[in-house]
Amino acid sequence: MAEMIKKVVIAAAGYGTRMLHLATNKPKHLINIRERPFLYYLLSNLKEAGLEEMILVVGYKKGAMEEFRRRYKKEFPLLLVDQFAIAGKEKYGTAIPLQCVKEIVGQENFLMVFGDNLYSPQDINFLRVDDNYHYISVIENPHPEKYGAVITNGEFLVKLVEKPKTFVSNFINTGLHKFTPEIFEAADKITPSLNGEYVLTDAIHLLAQNRRVKVKQISDYWLDFGNPGDIFKMWKFLERNKKIFEHQ
Repeated sequence: MAEMIKKVVIAAAGYGTRMLHLATNKPKHLINIRERPFLYYLLSNLKEAGLEEMILVVGYKKGAMEEFRRRYKKEFPLLLVDQFAIAGKEKYGTAIPLQCVKEIVGQENFLMVFGDNLYSPQDINFLRVDDNYHYISVIENPHPEKYGAVITNGEFLVKLVEKPKTFVSNFINTGLHKFTPEIFEAADKITPSLNGEYVLTDAIHLLAQNRRVKVKQISDYWLDFGNPGDIFKMWKFLERNKKIFEHQ
């Protein structure tokens, strides 16, 4: 049996501006749902999936994240990395967390998720493919125009199209990735977008050009926690599935 991936990078440095006033005093990842921070549920599922080394990339309201780590230190093996201290506050985008963990990850394969998404342990485990390819996870969605639509050629990724204006695919990128250390070299090659953002999908596209990225369809659930309306949706989901989460 192949060795399974143990490391996961969780990107959670952002300001959470879409959460409006709810993220004024703390990162959106720490907004409570059923008396526990949202981040707790994500980390619980990562742990249940077998991820033993958790690298949490923080920035905005770092002190609140440090307090979270102290509060749950017996449950989660968290290593905090300060993105603002390493990359600065002016350099931003979904690829920046990678630049901050390069030395820590080293030559190991790893998973990467965003700290404002929730996946099932089964789907997380499904991405723990310890081979030489990169993987992105996709799910079928009736409104791909709201997300990043995925174009494939067989099992390989061709392109990710952000909020497509014309139909390209019913499958969208969920932000659950498996990477090899090759991703760091790709991330170093990308340039900022028109709005100054270093975008992770640009690095993924560089690898996809050489058929280095495969696509896996997850089958359980994916929930985004980005704006105030998502709080009630998350509460309803956890309430409906409280038998699953009651041990957490």
